[in-house]
Amino acid sequence: MPLNYDHLMSLKREGDRFSYTDRETMLYAIGVGMGRDPYDENELPFVFEKSELKTVPSMATVLARTPLLKDCGYDYSKVVHGEQRLTLHRPLPQEAELIADTRVTEAYDKGPGKGAVIYAETKARSAADGKPMFTLVSTTFARGDGGFGGPAGSGPDPHKIPDRKPDQTLALETRVDQALLYRLNGDRNPLHADPELAKRVGFPVPILHGLCTYGTACRAVLQEVCKYDHRKITGFDVRFSAPVYPGETIITDMWVDGPVVSFRCRLKERDAVVINNGKCTLAV
Repeated sequence: MPLNYDHLMSLKREGDRFSYTDRETMLYAIGVGMGRDPYDENELPFVFEKSELKTVPSMATVLARTPLLKDCGYDYSKVVHGEQRLTLHRPLPQEAELIADTRVTEAYDKGPGKGAVIYAETKARSAADGKPMFTLVSTTFARGDGGFGGPAGSGPDPHKIPDRKPDQTLALETRVDQALLYRLNGDRNPLHADPELAKRVGFPVPILHGLCTYGTACRAVLQEVCKYDHRKITGFDVRFSAPVYPGETIITDMWVDGPVVSFRCRLKERDAVVINNGKCTLAV
């Protein structure tokens, strides 16, 4: 069935339960590149349980996946992840049980041939004490579904990057097998593993998950600005702008203005910006 605005806006799920252990915490950290140097004393606490594990804040994006938009009517083959926003209400523990509520908050019709934009919000709380853990807002751009009769628009304006040279820059290499590793966090979309499928939809090889690029950007800010103190990051918002091929080098440019770190990610190997309008919020 095609997209229907009233149906979209009615979509919600309540009380979905999830759990994760230190195994998933370490797997996520390795999946976004932590621990490449197994003797790095700054990164070892994220990948080795000798003491209480540190958590990469962006891990929240893989902890409460719900099939909210499954069978909603869009053309799945033409869907891309447009934006990702994260608010952490407290640092992620190394393991936890979560309860999540998810709903569609906005849906915009960009017109026939121009696509549709769908915003979904997930609020996760601790099953142990009922207090909020994190809030996710994910934007889906359904390129093949414009003209369904929803309101015009595209949502809030993106965060503006400062008009000056970046204060800090960090280049982080990805591995050629990184998509195969990262998909073990839960996203088994074959576009990230099947060479034949990738070629059929226009890519020379399987692409890296957008959320792996997102996690790599978080790792860059965590390393350069936060000096590996994961408790400092309370928000992490991005707009995806181009895919990354596994093995490419992601260069993160960062602008630090008090509790706000603006950032942009580009590739060393190609003239492409892969994440734009990035905004990291720091605890004060």
